[in-house]
Amino acid sequence: MSKSIQLTIENKIATITLNRPEVFNSFNREMALSLQSILDDCETNSKVRAIVLTGNGKAFCAGQDLKEVTDPDLNPGFKKILEEHYNPIITRIRAIKKPIIAAVNGVAAGAGANIALACDIVVAHEKVSFIQAFSLIGLVPDSAGTFFLPRLIGFQKALALAMLGDKIGAEEAEKMGMIYKCVPTEEFEETIDKLALKLANMPTKALGMIKELFNKSMTNDLESQLALESKLQIEAAQSEDYKEGVAAFIEKRQPNFKGN
Repeated sequence: MSKSIQLTIENKIATITLNRPEVFNSFNREMALSLQSILDDCETNSKVRAIVLTGNGKAFCAGQDLKEVTDPDLNPGFKKILEEHYNPIITRIRAIKKPIIAAVNGVAAGAGANIALACDIVVAHEKVSFIQAFSLIGLVPDSAGTFFLPRLIGFQKALALAMLGDKIGAEEAEKMGMIYKCVPTEEFEETIDKLALKLANMPTKALGMIKELFNKSMTNDLESQLALESKLQIEAAQSEDYKEGVAAFIEKRQPNFKGN
């Protein structure tokens, strides 16, 4: 496994840790390709029912490693960076039919911020900040920032943040709907552990279908969305987890979901 990414699997939870703390977990080609490979492995591993993406050290991710793009011997070029690094990461995060938590442990800037916002549930502690840093160096947002951010917080606010590059604290990010939750720093790890464990023990198949429905709702019209809801609800009703959920409700006990 790449040294730039750490992976642990425990209690049906895969924890993926970006591990270049000396450069605030900024992405180079090796780390971007490794993350894609690990996401693929988590998708197909039946022992994984929830995924946590976090960073090692003081940052979640500072985006692109600018040393890579300014070194003539290393620079892969922006076309390759976008088409082979960031775009595949975003599409994988949205396509994996397992819940993905962004456990934002420190600053999330540029592509790092937008990778976090592409995850299903984003939790940050109170000392974290989010920055659409692209305009500050003459670039435009990538990694689906222009897709997700206006849908999360509204067109006007998103456009202003993209243009101005304002630093947004986690508490403000929660209030504006950018993230799910801001928690006290001392409670951060416990909160992530509890949330991931809860998701790992829920009906995984249904969670994957919920994710698919919300993905399609971004572009579907009402009739198409209603049709997809009907299709997936019929499929969900045929699952073993649905049978277990109903039985547990009737018997007044906790369900034991198997993820199928």
